[in-house]
Amino acid sequence: QVQLVESGGGLVQTGESLRLSCAFSGDISDYYAIGWFRQAPGKEREGVACISTVDGSTFYADSVKGRFTISVGNTKNTVYLQMNNLTPEDTAVYYCAVVLKGYQGDTLLVVTGRVGYEYDYWGQGTQVTVSS
Repeated sequence: QVQLVESGGGLVQTGESLRLSCAFSGDISDYYAIGWFRQAPGKEREGVACISTVDGSTFYADSVKGRFTISVGNTKNTVYLQMNNLTPEDTAVYYCAVVLKGYQGDTLLVVTGRVGYEYDYWGQGTQVTVSS
């Protein structure tokens, strides 16, 4: 059982920044990817960013590209989401999640990390509210 705890959410004004943290249990080498998702009231969950622990590659939704940065902390048990130039459209509950590595024989199964159904464990979320 992997535990994930998000923190760093809050209320900010348009143009300001926040850094979200996701502290997770276990060994990062057991995970294929770690991602951030968000869900605004009345809207579907949206993939925001993810980072592959296999090769360090990252993915960003078009809506956050150039403003958000995902990174792994030095302790390897925390993932950050740096959010700059926030707008009211970024208001949502933000969740982090992990994809466990899966194998078929000796072959590592590849996932995109971009869709929620690929993820195995989720945190409880942290609220981000951006006022205009």
